[in-house]
Amino acid sequence: MGTKGRLVPRVVCCAIPISRAAGKVLVVTSRKRPNHWVLPKGGWEPSDVQLEAAASREALEEAGVRGTITRYVTTIPSPSTTYHFYELDVSTLDQDWLERHERRREWVDYNEAVKRLEWKSELAQGLRSSSLAR
Repeated sequence: MGTKGRLVPRVVCCAIPISRAAGKVLVVTSRKRPNHWVLPKGGWEPSDVQLEAAASREALEEAGVRGTITRYVTTIPSPSTTYHFYELDVSTLDQDWLERHERRREWVDYNEAVKRLEWKSELAQGLRSSSLAR
C-alpha cells in the first residue's frame, strides 16, 4: 500500500471511549463504509500539540464524546499510517455533535466491539491491547 504519496506515514490518533461502570466501548460507523464500525480516529494536526489531544478531539467530532484520556494503549505502525491508541473514560455524550448526521454510535461490550472492528485489523489490535482485554 505504501505511504500514498507521503514522505512519511500519516499519524492517526484513536480514542477508545469507555464506560467503565458498564464495561462498554463506544463504536461509531465509518463515513466511507457506513456498514462498518470503527473507533473515533483521525489525523494529528499541529494545533493539537499532543497526540492525546487529537484522540480527544476526534472522539468529540465523530461521536460527541466528552471525557478524560486516562491511558496510552499502544502504537501500531503500518506502511501508510502510524496509529496511536488512547483510552478515554467517557463522562458525557453530546446529543448534538459535528458528525451526528454522518455516523451512528453504539455502546457495545468488549467482545462485540472486537468483532465489529475485525475488518480493520489495526483497530481490533488496538482494542485488544486496552485494559478492557484483561
